[in-house]
Amino acid sequence: MNPVAEDRRLSPHTGYTRAHWEAVADALLAAAWRWASPGGARLDLPGPASGSGVRSDGLEGFARTMLIAAYRAAGGDDQRRWLDRYAEGLDAGTRTPGADDAESWPVIRDHHVQGQPMVEAASVALALRVSRPWLWDRLDGAVRDRVEAWLRDALHALPAPNNWYLFPYTVAGFLESIGRGDADTARVRARALDLLEAWYRGQGWYSDGDGRAFDHYNGWALHLYPVLDAHLAGTPGPHGDRLREHLTGFSLLFGGDGAPIHHGRSLTYRFATGAAVALGAVTGHTPLAPGASRRLLSGCLRHFLDRGAVDSRGLLTLGWHGPHTPVVQRYSGPASPYWAAKAFLCLLAPPDDPLWTDVEQDAPVEERDHVLGLPAPGFLIQTTSADGIARLHNHGSDHLRPHHAETAEGDDPHYSRFAYSTRTGPTTADNPADNHFAVVHRGLRSTRRRIHPLGAGHGPGWGWAASWHHPIFPGGSPLLPALRVESVVVARGRHELRVHRVVGAPPGAGVELTGWAAGPDVCSALHPLHGWDSASDVTAPAGTAFTPSARVPRLHGTTTGTSTYIALAALTVSPPDLTDVVSAVTVRPDAVEVRWSDDSVTVVSFVPLEVVHR
Repeated sequence: MNPVAEDRRLSPHTGYTRAHWEAVADALLAAAWRWASPGGARLDLPGPASGSGVRSDGLEGFARTMLIAAYRAAGGDDQRRWLDRYAEGLDAGTRTPGADDAESWPVIRDHHVQGQPMVEAASVALALRVSRPWLWDRLDGAVRDRVEAWLRDALHALPAPNNWYLFPYTVAGFLESIGRGDADTARVRARALDLLEAWYRGQGWYSDGDGRAFDHYNGWALHLYPVLDAHLAGTPGPHGDRLREHLTGFSLLFGGDGAPIHHGRSLTYRFATGAAVALGAVTGHTPLAPGASRRLLSGCLRHFLDRGAVDSRGLLTLGWHGPHTPVVQRYSGPASPYWAAKAFLCLLAPPDDPLWTDVEQDAPVEERDHVLGLPAPGFLIQTTSADGIARLHNHGSDHLRPHHAETAEGDDPHYSRFAYSTRTGPTTADNPADNHFAVVHRGLRSTRRRIHPLGAGHGPGWGWAASWHHPIFPGGSPLLPALRVESVVVARGRHELRVHRVVGAPPGAGVELTGWAAGPDVCSALHPLHGWDSASDVTAPAGTAFTPSARVPRLHGTTTGTSTYIALAALTVSPPDLTDVVSAVTVRPDAVEVRWSDDSVTVVSFVPLEVVHR
């Protein structure tokens, strides 16, 4: 995939330089263009169609790869003349939109009516904006008018109630940048910015729409579009400072092997997870030194290239490392992985920029151990430099709108688990759940859907996060409205103290706690401290995105009324011994005191919730 020789002097961690990014860009474009329609308007990549149909999928292939070519040219190099191909495709695709032929693009409709073309309109508009001197300014006037007419449908169609509102915002930004703005462009831009303010929760985190969906869309969409728009327009705004704050925590969520945190939706976009890092480096809104930014970006890119993300045809597959169906959404088609193009915005930094000329520095996860509590999204970040593993303890991000009912059938393992990492993925919904606390009643195990955050924080060398949830059972029965589970995690070094308090349990109910889903490269341990009757290991035969089969440690207990359960967990590269980590545990009706082997003490009080470590 990358014929360029490594440069371990400039890039001691990854060996990658700007030349490697350019070579990867060219290789991805060359492979995708082998599947172009005769007029170049669609890249009909092989594979099952998405829910929006094959014509939309072909447009998706064109638009997303166009971003790669545009960033490549805007950064100072289009020697392969990729933009000439896209100029021809723009001409062919906009002649008769909606026609049933090999070239015509679908019209842009409401999001629920095969609405994917609205997403691709934003990519086309952004690509045209960043590459304007080499593409838009050279188009025939009639082609420009047709492209504008097609894009304008995005200003009137109904977006999905989340980051989609930034797609017409981006289209409008392009139209205004070329002097074709009007009341419609002003309207959709003001609308998007108003919504963005409503979705901002603090500490650099936006929810992806109403509710509490915090995931990678925060970086590759909710930060990317407004910050890049302001940068291209030369107009400062509040969004750049928010990006800087976001990167303070988000930069910890890349492992020493380059992997990003495996959490949330659309993970098949892979190294697009680095888009926020690239955006910060290009715009200057970052707490990271240029060498650290490149370390994260190149480490993430190389992580996936070295692990089979590109198949023998040179195409990005639907999956994580290689193909992996559980990370694929209904809206995903063969070209969907090419939103990975967002990472290539780093090429907007010219060759002489410090992003490319400074020596690579350690990634934050490699510098030292970190524990960071983020109450706004309800996250606790825990990293260990010895093994380069980053962990995200989730006590605030779910995948439910405020008006949605909680049902076990809607469970999404990429949101409902208590913890995620850069070395493990969640097990599938039909396998034993990892990092989960279940109430077992009448033979049914509960799921965790709506997460109610109770807080997060940190001190020197430790941190905590807490939440509560109503256990939900398959089929909606039994309904136990008085039942709730309060959960607290305290992280110190590589250790996780997991405390769960069950309130309102019916007689005869059981409880189960599981740990990390381990494959051959990592070890998962779960040690009972209080309330547990027995321990076992279970197998997840469907595996995870990291391993074809996984082993999950599990603890078992019983409950009635109110009861408390405490355990130690760890995810490491060598088998951990947890037996001597805690020396004493004291449990009272509304509080827990844990004495560690170094004589420090953690106290968790439930009414009101308070976590103290001394």
